[in-house]
Amino acid sequence: MKILQSAAMAATCLSTGLFAGLITTPAFAHATLEVKEAPVNKNYKAVIRISHGCDGAPTKSVSLSIPEGVISVKPMPKAGWELSSKTAAYAKTYEYHGPKSEGVTEITWTGVLEDGHYDEFIFRARITDSFTPGDVIYFPVVQTSTEDANPWVEIPAEGQSRRDLDHPAPGLTVTPAAKAHPH
Repeated sequence: MKILQSAAMAATCLSTGLFAGLITTPAFAHATLEVKEAPVNKNYKAVIRISHGCDGAPTKSVSLSIPEGVISVKPMPKAGWELSSKTAAYAKTYEYHGPKSEGVTEITWTGVLEDGHYDEFIFRARITDSFTPGDVIYFPVVQTSTEDANPWVEIPAEGQSRRDLDHPAPGLTVTPAAKAHPH
């Protein structure tokens, strides 16, 4: 199985853009994907689950980075939360309802999630044929509270599992394309 998104990607997330200047704390909450598998060259509805706030403090924002090869991202607005996204050029041009050379690369929801509550943050995207079955796509997530931030951005190194990490990024395993059924 090939693992996509390197540790360098996670380090970049922490040192640039949305993820600059974060305070790393012990893992008190988790960011996970509801559905952890998706077929190649298909649309995928991602549901990022945030289980609770941080050490008693409410969550005030959830930000995530969209990896290369995941295109046509459409974040879902949440009632009571402000939604913002960053658009940038892709490393290459993808073909999906015409050529796609840029799109959403970061999403941030800003609002309040009390520590004792649970919530979900949703976006829809296309998993391109840049991936092959068995690849794992990582979505670095930063959960910021009123006190500090939990960067769920760690990517397992070869031979490591998510369980070996303090702040694992949510991972999506790419499966073979679904076979078309004759009508």
